[in-house]
Amino acid sequence: MSSLSNVAGAFPATRPRPAIHERPDMRPLRWLGKQKLSLLIPSALLLSIVVASILASVLAPYNPNALDMQQMLASPSPEHPLGTDQLGRDVLSRILYGGRTTIVMSLIGTVATVTLGLVVGLTSGYIGGRFDLIVSTLLTVLLSVPSLLLTLAILGILGAGTEGLLIALIGAGWVGHARIFRSSVLSLRETVYVEAAESIGASRGRILWRHIFPNLMTSVVVLATLDLGALILTITSLSFLGLGVQPPNADWGTMLNEARTYFGQYPLLAVAPGVCISLVALLCNLVGDAIRDVVDVGH
Repeated sequence: MSSLSNVAGAFPATRPRPAIHERPDMRPLRWLGKQKLSLLIPSALLLSIVVASILASVLAPYNPNALDMQQMLASPSPEHPLGTDQLGRDVLSRILYGGRTTIVMSLIGTVATVTLGLVVGLTSGYIGGRFDLIVSTLLTVLLSVPSLLLTLAILGILGAGTEGLLIALIGAGWVGHARIFRSSVLSLRETVYVEAAESIGASRGRILWRHIFPNLMTSVVVLATLDLGALILTITSLSFLGLGVQPPNADWGTMLNEARTYFGQYPLLAVAPGVCISLVALLCNLVGDAIRDVVDVGH
C-alpha cells in the first residue's frame, strides 16, 4: 500500500479548469473568426455589390433614364465617373440600377427555383410508390429538353419582359433541383434515425421537417449560391438578345447590347457592365465552393 501511495503522490491530481462562460453576443464573431478567408472575402464583396445595387436610388448620382443630348458619349469626369452613353445617360447610375434589376430578378428566381425543387423532391422521394414514379417520369421528360430551349419556349408563349422571363427561368430551372433533392431524400429515408422516428409513430410532416430537411440545408445553400451566378448570366444573356428587360429600363444585358455599336470608340460602355456580370457570377461560384469546402471539413 505504501508503494502505491508513493506512486500516486508522484502524480498529483490535476485541478479541473474553471469553465469559461462565453458571451452569447460574441458567438457570431467567434464563428466568423474560424472561417476561411476564401469564404469571408468573396462573401463580403458579393454582399457589398448586392447592397450597393439595392440602394441604387440613394447612391446613384443621376436618374438612369435622364437624357442629356449635350453630354452624349462623354469621357469619364468628376460629374460622370464612368462617362455617359449614346443618349447622354450617366453610365454609373445605369450600372447601379441595372445591378438592382438583375440581382433582384436573380434572387427571386433562385429562391423560387430552389423552393419548388425542394418541395417536389422532398415529397416525391419520401412518399415513394406510384406518386414517385409519376414525378420521376415527369422529371425525366423535362430533363430531356435543354433548359435554354425550354426557357425560350416559355418566353415565346408569355412574351418578352421581366415577368415572362422570371416565369420561364423558374419553369425551366426547378427540374434539376427536384432530381437532386429526390436522390438525397431516397438515401436519407433509409437512415436509422428516420426508421426510428417511423417506428414510434411520428407523422410524415414531422419526419420531413425535423429529420430529413435539416440534412438537406447544405445542399440547398450551395445550390442557391451557384444558381444565383448562373441566373445572372442567363438573365443578362437573354436581355442582351432583347428577350428580357426591355429598354429604356437599365439592365446589364441591355447595356451591353446598346454598347455594341460604340465598342470601338468607347469601349468603357461595354466593359463596365461586362465586368460587373463576370465579377458577380465569379463571386457567387466562389462563395458556393467555399461553403461546400467548409461543410466538408466540418464533417
